[in-house]
Amino acid sequence: MSEEILINVTPRETRVAVVENGMLQEVHVERALRRGYVGNIYKGRVSRVMPGMQAAFIEVGLERAAFLHSSDIVRANPALLGEAGENGPMPPPPIGELVHEGQEIIVQVVKDPIGTKGARLTTHLSVPSRYLVLLPHSKMIGVSVRIEDEVERARLKELMQELTAGGTLGYIVRTNAEGQTREALAEDVAYLIKLWASLQESIVRTGVRERVYEDLSLPLRSLRDMMRREVEKVRVDSRETLEKTVRFAQQFMPDLAERIEHYPGERPIFDLYGVEDEIQRALKKEVPLKSGGYLIIDQTEAMTTIDVNTGAFLGHRNLEETVFKTNLEAAQSAARQLRLRNLGGIIIIDFIDMTDDEHKRQVLRTLEKALAHDHAKTTVYEMSHLGLVEMTRKRTVESLERQLCEACPACEGRGSVKTAETVTYEIFREITRAVRQFDAQKLLVLAAPKVVGRILDEESAAVAELEEFTGKTIRFQPEEHYAQEQYDVVLL
Repeated sequence: MSEEILINVTPRETRVAVVENGMLQEVHVERALRRGYVGNIYKGRVSRVMPGMQAAFIEVGLERAAFLHSSDIVRANPALLGEAGENGPMPPPPIGELVHEGQEIIVQVVKDPIGTKGARLTTHLSVPSRYLVLLPHSKMIGVSVRIEDEVERARLKELMQELTAGGTLGYIVRTNAEGQTREALAEDVAYLIKLWASLQESIVRTGVRERVYEDLSLPLRSLRDMMRREVEKVRVDSRETLEKTVRFAQQFMPDLAERIEHYPGERPIFDLYGVEDEIQRALKKEVPLKSGGYLIIDQTEAMTTIDVNTGAFLGHRNLEETVFKTNLEAAQSAARQLRLRNLGGIIIIDFIDMTDDEHKRQVLRTLEKALAHDHAKTTVYEMSHLGLVEMTRKRTVESLERQLCEACPACEGRGSVKTAETVTYEIFREITRAVRQFDAQKLLVLAAPKVVGRILDEESAAVAELEEFTGKTIRFQPEEHYAQEQYDVVLL
């Protein structure tokens, strides 16, 4: 598989695209005025304890108070660890025994503010490097479940136990560490130990509601998390950013540093690879399939739904074959769209109904195989009798649409506006209401041109009846800047 990482830098915005086999798979956006907070560590203060929610709200200097659940709090007292007893796991202690209002607390952001919700916090701090994640409040040595080879898992765990013998810090071995040497892991261990010592000094110096540690910028974060041997090239269109990425790579991944190169072309790098067009398509609800079918993707507050339709695809044999082929293609396309649009939380995919159980299994396997390349953690459940597949995808930042778009001011995010006919009858009711409440000889109605045109044309008889019924003169005036649902009734 051919893979490239493209880094586009402008003064106020940085974008990173992951292209696999010539096709865009992921887009990440970071803006100078709105950088993400995931990974940042803060010295916060408990502003409110909520016993009913087993949680507390923490002031960390962000726009909204952040949320900390009792399960995300490190318990220094071993008796409070929730260890298993004779009757199973002990229940966690009440939130009031863990924190109190006004308390200073060191927390890390695990989920950015999304919609109206504040950031999600934890006191289980973790600091990532190229191959490892440092767990300062644990002595555990773990290996990523994505490394499936048992021999390799055992080798990595044994190496880490040797490298950290006598230490007090815990580590998780990341997927990128697969096949790495002892020297590479030792470098990361040394780096993380130095970084943690520096962080401890910062914690002492930093004031309340201030940031203790900030995660890397998007270009460096992308190298740390996505740079692996399958990546053939990293192309950067900014010389300044190129220098930073090369220095970072030479320090942490010297064998891959030569793959980073400058893109000097006059044509924008995202245009050259068709990324801009793909981003525009990723903001639309409908996704066409090569077979003639299509997906409809709806993102709501509660979940994301993906509806599969056959469209113009008729197949060559029978309906079952048509449905099966459309569903196979839809499974691959849906997995790509989840990555591309960065959709997370609960996801429901409504495949077209299939009667053959083997076809259902193959569609599900195709979906799982396509999701295997996803960096975010996904969980897929069995297909229901209605052809629905429930799945979850870990969400840490806003989706692409939420980052780049805002609710339509005309429909306020509903996705539809009232028809001119509906608005016409609302205006008639408002006129009747105004005449009963206020004394005026004439009324002026200001509305969108389409609505006024309809009233004066198709509803002219109704206007005459209304004038006779109210005994008032009614005049209609079109306003170009009015949205279709907007109108004003003015008494003269």
